[in-house]
Amino acid sequence: MDPSGLLERFTLKAFIESCLVLQEGVASARDIDLGMMTGAGLTPPPLAGADQRGLDEVLARLERAAEEWGEDFEAPTILRRLVAQGRLGVKSGQGFFPYPRPDPEWVDRPVKLESRGPVAIAWLDRPPANSLSPEVIETIAQLWEEVRTGHQVRVLIFASANPMLFCAGADIKAFQAMDEAGARTLVDAAHRLFRSLETSGIVTIAAVNAAALGGGCELAMACDFRIAADSASFGQPEINLGIIPGFGGTQRLPRLVGEATALELNLIGEPIGSAEAFEHGLAHRVVPDHELLDTALGWARKLAGQAPLSVAQIKRVSAAADLDAGIEQEKAGFVASFGSADAREGISAFLGKRAAQWKGE
Repeated sequence: MDPSGLLERFTLKAFIESCLVLQEGVASARDIDLGMMTGAGLTPPPLAGADQRGLDEVLARLERAAEEWGEDFEAPTILRRLVAQGRLGVKSGQGFFPYPRPDPEWVDRPVKLESRGPVAIAWLDRPPANSLSPEVIETIAQLWEEVRTGHQVRVLIFASANPMLFCAGADIKAFQAMDEAGARTLVDAAHRLFRSLETSGIVTIAAVNAAALGGGCELAMACDFRIAADSASFGQPEINLGIIPGFGGTQRLPRLVGEATALELNLIGEPIGSAEAFEHGLAHRVVPDHELLDTALGWARKLAGQAPLSVAQIKRVSAAADLDAGIEQEKAGFVASFGSADAREGISAFLGKRAAQWKGE
């Protein structure tokens, strides 16, 4: 057999085995592709590569391969199901992973708006970590203003264009160039935005794949619903930088998971997985990675069909008034910790990939 034919057989078998592992629930789509990239050196990895090629084209090739090389190349059930659903990969906007299809004027933005009638998607797309820099916060605010004043969208979904993570949190590099006044401006802008999400008549859903850490977790908590992929994790690691959560982590987290669990997450700084997040009430549902966007869209279509005035009133009276007082205390605490020597050391140690030396100053 010529080398190109051998390579194709290997590539198809790697794809088939990846599908079978996914079908059997052994690992998520994200973990399979990540493992195949880091462990086997396959780039692009099997599932994302098939999305790029087109799942209908991959199915057709497997059907020919089964005729040529036998039943070992039979197309996996999950592939047939995705093709039957019209989920063909990048060209259709969704395959094993979702792909943004933004409105033309939002193509080059770090957060992309995709309008789907009464449902819209805000795609976080700032490689490599979707970090919430001041620019990203401002862009989300502009996107939200367009959605809020457009009088068409009933539900907004926050999703990630990166299949490997949702949002790693605030932009730590930006912190190095920021003084206390800049920190105060940043948290004011974030809280103004997040509080508007909570009090608006528009329903918000966070479709959380992989890591939602720090500001990413806080963005998800500011949404009305959190649907988590199997691969999702949630955490508030700010303590490891010598600062405190600044976008609502000390306020919304205890209201969702209880004071004891929130204190543990905020003081220890270790993330929890999707199953534990669901157990504590942080996630409303946990679904397979490849079903995350479909599930969020299903919820969105149902919610978009509810009576708008009733939805707005339910959200308005459900928005806890005492949260505003707590947020003001958190802002003050964040700015105070941000201005400390320990914060400077923690941020420097993080960027330098070394252990921090705390002095309590």
